[in-house]
Amino acid sequence: MTFDIVLAGVGGQGVLSVAAVIASAAMDQGLEVKQAEVHGMAQRGGAVQASLRLADHPIASDMIANATASLVLSMEPLESLRYLGLLKTDGAVISAMTPLRNIVDYPPLDDILDTIRRVPTHLLIDADALARGAGAVRATNMVMVGAASRLLPIAPAAIERCIATRFAPKGQAVVDLNLTAYRAGRTAVSA
Repeated sequence: MTFDIVLAGVGGQGVLSVAAVIASAAMDQGLEVKQAEVHGMAQRGGAVQASLRLADHPIASDMIANATASLVLSMEPLESLRYLGLLKTDGAVISAMTPLRNIVDYPPLDDILDTIRRVPTHLLIDADALARGAGAVRATNMVMVGAASRLLPIAPAAIERCIATRFAPKGQAVVDLNLTAYRAGRTAVSA
């Protein structure tokens, strides 16, 4: 089994936290993990991307080849479009619907969403609304982990343990907020 994930977003959206949670949970489940990140302009609102390769056998490289990714998970709709070429034919795109208009010529949102909808297996999540409902919009990234969790080859309990561990230094209230956001994303997909 191999499950390759491309995580995309903009600086400040928590893409690297998503990568850390999923990678930790996969290792907790005994899977092999390779991870790569691109975040050079993140502090200035630039693109952030992480590649996660999960497998039940040794992985030689952290690179995801064209048409081989099982999942593109994006915190922002325009960023998901950058990586559609990496998606395999039966792969899925899960994207937050709320744009982060960090460029002057940000394309019309309807055009972006229509392109995502053309992917046979896609899911558009109102992650900001779910995160607000969970207690804070800054937990949008954990909503997205929850939305993706039904596709991941990882037990939900392992993901929850890793969320708790990741946010424990910030206190129990932050742990609870992020777990609530994760569960909201997971529930939204099952509804």
